[in-house]
Amino acid sequence: MKYLHLVWAALFRRKTRTIFTLISVLAAFLLFGLLDSVHSAFSGAADSVAGVDRLVTISKVSFTVSLPKSLLPRIQAIPNVKDVAYANWFGGIYQDPKNFFPNEAVSDNFFDVFSEFVLPPEQREAFRKTRTGAVVGAELAKKFGWKIGDKIPLQATIFPQKGGSNVWTFDLVGIYHIADPKQRSQEGALFFNWDYFDEARQFGNGNIGWYIERLTDRNAADQVASAIDALSANSDHETKTQTEQAFNVAFIGQFADIGLIVGAIMAAVFFTLILLTGNTMAQAVRERIPELAVLKTIGFSNKSVLGLVLSESILLILIGGVLGLAIAAVVVGALKASLGSGIPMAPVDAVTWAKGIALMIGIGVVIGVLPALRGMRLRIVDALAGR
Repeated sequence: MKYLHLVWAALFRRKTRTIFTLISVLAAFLLFGLLDSVHSAFSGAADSVAGVDRLVTISKVSFTVSLPKSLLPRIQAIPNVKDVAYANWFGGIYQDPKNFFPNEAVSDNFFDVFSEFVLPPEQREAFRKTRTGAVVGAELAKKFGWKIGDKIPLQATIFPQKGGSNVWTFDLVGIYHIADPKQRSQEGALFFNWDYFDEARQFGNGNIGWYIERLTDRNAADQVASAIDALSANSDHETKTQTEQAFNVAFIGQFADIGLIVGAIMAAVFFTLILLTGNTMAQAVRERIPELAVLKTIGFSNKSVLGLVLSESILLILIGGVLGLAIAAVVVGALKASLGSGIPMAPVDAVTWAKGIALMIGIGVVIGVLPALRGMRLRIVDALAGR
C-alpha cells in the first residue's frame, strides 16, 4: 500500500493507547474463535454418518426416552453390523454432588465395542461374571484412591432400587486405561453391569438408554444407520442413529441452547468492542485534525484522507483480530487433545478464519467511518485555526 507508512505512524502515534486497544481486540477474537469452534461442532454434527465405524442409536423423541431391548437381535442381524453394545445413563453421586463423574450401566461386551478402553483380559472376564461388578478409569481411580476389590457406593438420583433404597453398591473389578495419551480425559467414568441394574431398578425394566453399533465396513455407515432406523419406523419407539460426535452434541444439548448462548455472548462482546475501539478512533482523529489539514494542504484529496483514516481503523482491528484467532487455533487444538470427544470442538478452520476476517473488516469500517468522514469534510482554514 502506497501510504502504509503513514497509516502505521498514525496508528502508533499513542503507543500505550494502541497496545491496550489491540489487547481488547485480541481478547474479543480469541473468544470468538473458541465459541465458534464449539458452535461449529454442534451445528456441524448433523445427520451424515459416512466414514465412521461406530454409531449410536437413541430415541428419535429425546435422549431421555428409553428403547426396548427387543431391538438388540434385530440390529445385530443387519448386514455390516459387527457388534452391538448398549448402555443406560445412571447419574449416581459418590459421597457428595461435587464429586460428579459419568456413570453408566453397560452390556458385558461394552469394552469389545470401545476398543480404545484398555482393560486386562482377567478384569474383563471378572466384569462379565460379577453381578455387581464395576470398572473405572485410571484417572478416576487415582482421584479417589480406589483399588481392585473396593466397594463403591453411589447415591441414585434417577433409579432407586426395588426395595426403595437409593444406595447402589458396586464391586470394583477393573481399572481401564485409554490407549491414546491424548484422550486421557476419558479415564474419568465408571461403568457397571447392566444386568444387575435392570434386575434391581424399581422401574423401566427391559428398556435401555442407547445402542452402540460397531461396523465391519465404515463406508456402509449411512446404509446401516438407515436400516436401523427403519426397524422402528412408524412405531412408538422410533430411533435416530448418528455418529458419536452427534450423540455427544445431543447429550449436551439437553442442558442448554448452545447457539443462543454463543450468539448472545458474541453480540455483547462485539457491541462492547465497537464502543471501545470507536471511541479510540474518534479520539485519535480529533488529536490529528491539524495534521490532516496539513495533508490536504500539500495535495491529499478528500478521498485520500477518507481512505487513510478507514485504513487505520481496519488495520487496528486486523492486527488484534488475527492474533486473537491464531491464539484461538492453538488453544482449541490443545483443548481437543486434552478433553477428547467429551466436549465437541471443531478446529479453527478456513471457514472460521473467513468469518473472522469479514468481522474484522466490518468492525473496522463501522468504527472508522464517522472519524473518516469528519476528516474528509475538514476545511483547511478552520482546522489550522483550531476551529
